[in-house]
Amino acid sequence: MQRQAVESSNIASIGVENGVIEVEFKHGGVYQYPNCTPELCEQFLAAPSKGAFFGKHIKNLPFRKLEAP
Repeated sequence: MQRQAVESSNIASIGVENGVIEVEFKHGGVYQYPNCTPELCEQFLAAPSKGAFFGKHIKNLPFRKLEAP
């Protein structure tokens, strides 16, 4: 999945594809959050504070951690 770099103190990049949000953290972990609504994906990408939005709306959703390449 293609991710775009974002300005955030904790998040390095975000990708959205087919209802899956992929978040790369600056500490190096990459996580996928499946079954997200299109509205949630759009709101996350448009949020002025990606970290605050993630903490409030995405952090507690089911996820899977991707293995490092």
